[in-house]
Amino acid sequence: MKYHISSSLFVLFCIVLCACNSSSVEKDGIIQPAFDLIERQIGERAAGIQLEEIAPENGKETFEVEAKNGILTLRGSSSVAICYAFHTYLREACSAMKTWSGEHMELPETWPDFVLKEQTTPYEYRYFLNVCTFGYTTPYWDWERWEKEIDWMALRGVNMPLATVASEAIAERVWLKMGLKEEDIRAFFTGPAHLPWHRMGNLNGWDGPLTNGWQKEQIKLQHKILNRMRELGMDPIAPAFAGFVPTAFAERHPEIQFKHLEWGGFDEKYNAYVLPPETPYFKEIGKLFIEEWEKEFGKNTYYLSDSFNEMKLPVAEGDDDGKHKLLAQYGESIYHSIAAGNPDAVWVTQGWTFGYQHDFWDKASLQALLSRVPDDKMIIIDLGNDYPKWVWGTEQTWKNHDGFYGKKWIFSYVPNFGGKTPMTGDLQMYATSSAEALHSANAGNLVGFGSAPEGLENNEVVYELLADMGWTADSIDLDSWLPVYCKARYGGCPAAMDSAWQRFKETAYSSLYSYPRFTWQTVVPDTRRISKLDVSDSFLQGVELFLSCADSLESSPLYVNDAIEYASYYLAAKADDCYKRALKEDSLGNRVAAMQQLDRSVEILLDVDKLLASHPLYRLEEWVDMARDWGKTDLEKDAYEANAKRLITTWGGFQEDYAARFWSGLIKDYYIPRMKLYFSEQRADLDRWEENWIKAPWHNTSTSFEDPLQSAIKLVERYKGE
Repeated sequence: MKYHISSSLFVLFCIVLCACNSSSVEKDGIIQPAFDLIERQIGERAAGIQLEEIAPENGKETFEVEAKNGILTLRGSSSVAICYAFHTYLREACSAMKTWSGEHMELPETWPDFVLKEQTTPYEYRYFLNVCTFGYTTPYWDWERWEKEIDWMALRGVNMPLATVASEAIAERVWLKMGLKEEDIRAFFTGPAHLPWHRMGNLNGWDGPLTNGWQKEQIKLQHKILNRMRELGMDPIAPAFAGFVPTAFAERHPEIQFKHLEWGGFDEKYNAYVLPPETPYFKEIGKLFIEEWEKEFGKNTYYLSDSFNEMKLPVAEGDDDGKHKLLAQYGESIYHSIAAGNPDAVWVTQGWTFGYQHDFWDKASLQALLSRVPDDKMIIIDLGNDYPKWVWGTEQTWKNHDGFYGKKWIFSYVPNFGGKTPMTGDLQMYATSSAEALHSANAGNLVGFGSAPEGLENNEVVYELLADMGWTADSIDLDSWLPVYCKARYGGCPAAMDSAWQRFKETAYSSLYSYPRFTWQTVVPDTRRISKLDVSDSFLQGVELFLSCADSLESSPLYVNDAIEYASYYLAAKADDCYKRALKEDSLGNRVAAMQQLDRSVEILLDVDKLLASHPLYRLEEWVDMARDWGKTDLEKDAYEANAKRLITTWGGFQEDYAARFWSGLIKDYYIPRMKLYFSEQRADLDRWEENWIKAPWHNTSTSFEDPLQSAIKLVERYKGE
């Protein structure tokens, strides 16, 4: 049965209602939230679109879109389904798109005809975000930026986003009730950009503490985030207690044998204490956390708790029985601590560590963890289905674990590590692998699809493709999909553009590398985390072909943005060749030759910095300004700026350059001076220089070209034979 509600009639009804009653309009239906979102995208033209509610298909969200004689009709079984229908129509009928880096929205005056398209997602959930995203991208976002991101998610059909903002404000209330002092609690927390690893128990106290102002403002922000997500019918995943306690709590309870875990090369004082599962405090604290969270933010269903992210339990080598017993106890304690606060809650856990530490998490170990949790009260996000092929050299985790032994699970990818920006991603895998899982006889209780990038605002083609995969049970033919994407993004797909993207698909976008960095970004080759990029001749030819489309596409802002980005990678690769030669000459004692190559590398990189100064995303200035805006005093502003800069440079522990960014300002004022220092007599002062740079307030001195597109074309031609 289908229910048809015209958006224009609905809006008229709301106007009349508001005239009679000063209270705000209730947004408990699916039409008004969808209309509001569409209006935020296209303004008054939204009023001319017919929005209608239809019933789900076999319990799954569905949409219909058609346009005839200038009348556009969007039908959906949820607000998100209607929004995704609108996004689909913009791309396929209007060759238009809104993205992180800008928009191509040259809409025709009359909505183009569009033959009825009906589509039903095979998944109950379409998941998005990663615990780490709240460090590598969003830690200093304000509501204006979050509003745009929630719109972005809805337009791409996401209905299950992660929502961990203000976790520490809730945790602080819990620890106060457990008898701790405020100063001891605050010392437990990290700085804002490092909070994801605090939440996963990896790191305490690093670059902290948090202020009263921070805690209060995060609460306000989380209210806005959750209100909008819920208006759109999304099911946010909230944080839960995972067993990690402040040092002060451990000191108050010497009778408890806490387990001290290690992570990331940090000193012991920054590592976590985790409660033994058998202590009654586990349930008491977990219950309090859920109660305090729901007292502030309202009832929720899905709660994330991860107790072992990239950490091994301290069990005796070879004691499998003891290991399995302990894991079963932890699984039981985590679940019951959540259920004690909300009996209807579902425990959500990231499956990342099950693949990352596949030797530790054999079948018996994972079965033990899950054994005492009801099947309908748990969802496993099989986070990184791209990493078994490209990094771990294993089968996908869901295959190794028989579809997770009856538990519900979500098929997901991690297309980005650390917010690094260079082009990487296995498009062919993204277009096929989830469909293969969906049709597998061993898929178990597969209920969702998602992506969990550690950092956003990069490789946008990947996320457009993954959004579509969340709404189909079949593979996607890239040769048909990419031209539609290009037309929507740039306004056209001439032959040279098609050839360029074929080369990109066969090079940079036929692989996934964890550490896509240039050598000049790490000063010397990183032997622990080996940097790798595809900047082959074929890729560079693709950039040249892409730039050759400038005459016909120069009016498209997204084309200009991508031209700047791709040309910058091209030039950076040439600079990297020079820098590697400088390192080689230096190792041979050829000082003059080394300095010549270094100078050439710096010359090219200064041009890269100037090009990227015109890019809307790839600028240090944006990152620093967002961080400083959260400070109420100069001292706070400086502290937040230092925390933000630390994350993308030295990080802490042995994570240096893990989150290396390809940004204007960072190239000119951090990477280049560091390169020069390495080749000077002050090489031993690198660590001190880095720390001073982090702590000193930064002022942008990067300037842009008057015509960045033409400059990009000329620079590529100039350095082509380098």
